[in-house]
Amino acid sequence: MLLSLRYNFLFVHTAKTGGTSIRSALRYYRWMDPWRIPLFVCSRLSALSGHRLGCKFPRHAKLVAAYEMLPRELFERLFKFVFVRNPWDLQVSSWHHIRRERPHLLGNIADFEGFLRWKLDDARPYHYIVDTSMEPQSDYIVDLHGAVRVDYIGRYERLAEDFAEVCRRIGIRAPALPHKRRATDRQDYRSYYSPESAQWIADRFKRDIELFDYRFDG
Repeated sequence: MLLSLRYNFLFVHTAKTGGTSIRSALRYYRWMDPWRIPLFVCSRLSALSGHRLGCKFPRHAKLVAAYEMLPRELFERLFKFVFVRNPWDLQVSSWHHIRRERPHLLGNIADFEGFLRWKLDDARPYHYIVDTSMEPQSDYIVDLHGAVRVDYIGRYERLAEDFAEVCRRIGIRAPALPHKRRATDRQDYRSYYSPESAQWIADRFKRDIELFDYRFDG
């Protein structure tokens, strides 16, 4: 989650949706914020305490955290935005990300279907790197009653165009989006799935698929 009190925006960072690129692109505006020093101090204190103080929004915090913690007048004033991604494509991205950056987590898993079986196993111990991409994206944008509280939902599938619209609404010049953590050896996500494994994702992320109007074929 990225908060700017000067530019009045709150970015809700869901996993594997281009969020690292967005945060990088907005870095200049973050450091132009007069509240940057208190925010930086809070961030460092949180890290030094092992994140026991509860004084910082985590990178992948859900919107409900800001909704409950910030003064209501401030929360309502902020332009709150998020980016989402086709759930089938997102899991392929997660597969490549973990193979590239955390291969030790995979053990003897050699293929994508085995990876999905492992990720979807409710008996598997929780791991932050693995499970942030298993959270329904819809959970990130609602309050305690399930009401959607973001002002804009961008799509990874049109990242540059929707990010430009976000910047227009914030009232800033749209900076170039750097390419961060992008796999260079992946194929079309649909080629990774069998009919059975595609249905696993359809069942697990039914709410996301309905809310954001995604289909396996696009």
